[in-house]
Amino acid sequence: MDKRITRYDSVESMNAAAYRAWHRLPPGERIRAVMDITVATYAIKGQALDVPRLQRTLVRLQRPAR
Repeated sequence: MDKRITRYDSVESMNAAAYRAWHRLPPGERIRAVMDITVATYAIKGQALDVPRLQRTLVRLQRPAR
């Protein structure tokens, strides 16, 4: 775990550094972090922890018989 303390000159430079840090993560880790934050938010609100996950849509296309 990185425990460095960084001092920023402005809120804009702090936000830019956070933006760059998030973009260094692979997409799967970003999605996982969002899901963790979502579950934690539901827990704080006292709601169920079994929040729905991202849903996938399955479509089956059948070719016409020749």
